[in-house]
Amino acid sequence: MDSRKLQYFVEVAASCSFTKAAEKLLVAQPAISKAIQKLEEELQLKLFDRSDKSVVLTSEGNVLLAYAQSILGQFDEARREMEELRRLERGEIRIGLPSIIGSSSFAPLLKEFKKLHPKLAITVIEEGNDHIRHLIACKEIDFGILLGSNEDAELMVVPLLTDEAVACVAEDHPLSNRRSVTMEKLLEEPLILFKEDELQLNIFLEASQESGIAPNIAFTTNQFALLRSLVAEGMGASILLRTTSSTDEGLRTVPLSPPVPVQLGIGYRRNYQLPQACAAFIDFLQRKINERKHVLPLIPRREVYPATSEPLTSLRLPFC
Repeated sequence: MDSRKLQYFVEVAASCSFTKAAEKLLVAQPAISKAIQKLEEELQLKLFDRSDKSVVLTSEGNVLLAYAQSILGQFDEARREMEELRRLERGEIRIGLPSIIGSSSFAPLLKEFKKLHPKLAITVIEEGNDHIRHLIACKEIDFGILLGSNEDAELMVVPLLTDEAVACVAEDHPLSNRRSVTMEKLLEEPLILFKEDELQLNIFLEASQESGIAPNIAFTTNQFALLRSLVAEGMGASILLRTTSSTDEGLRTVPLSPPVPVQLGIGYRRNYQLPQACAAFIDFLQRKINERKHVLPLIPRREVYPATSEPLTSLRLPFC
């Protein structure tokens, strides 16, 4: 039993005529008669009474008619929804962002994309880098912007661009006018850190081991906006990415000496077919980067994206 036979069956039942059904469907009458005959043979039941001049449903045919109409209606609904998904008029995007990037910094980019595709639902989860990797593996999000390019058996990471970790202090902080600052000097300051940001913690722990200076952690928070506000109020220093902090009012960014480059990548499950809406968002993100005259190959939609180790040039993110 297939949808074509059911369509012919429903139209013959509605028209009470093989000829009229053929005319409406623009199909030769013998083709419709043959399809109904095969359907009756398949079910081993008579669906139409052909004894009179008109064609009338049998009792068995009446039972099938209700099911056929329901099935064809579901086919039509499925086609409509698939068309909406193809045209990006329906769908959901679930994105993970590391705390050090912050969803508030991502907001202008999301706003611009939403204008292009207003019917798409977008969920942004802000967590630590390792937890985002876990959420991707557990299928709780579709993809995430990750720090670093480490892959594993379940995760692929496509390099996006190279950023730089910088010290962040208040505008009137003694370090604010320096051309650069060492990690040893920064360790002498009260520190404001994210609770679950592996990048910040690892940078400070490595510097602490090398210098023998224990970090003075004054505040921890999971909120990107609160961390920036505390720094701007002079409550302490922190480390953020240059692209998400260099334009913040009340903050000054100071390059670290030596520099600390940070690779940003797009992480997703290995061998995972990204939904059309997610592929569209990734294409949009890379187009925004290309507009900054940064040459990156666009990720093709509906493809499994290969990893690459080619170095990328530092660039200001399009959402800053």
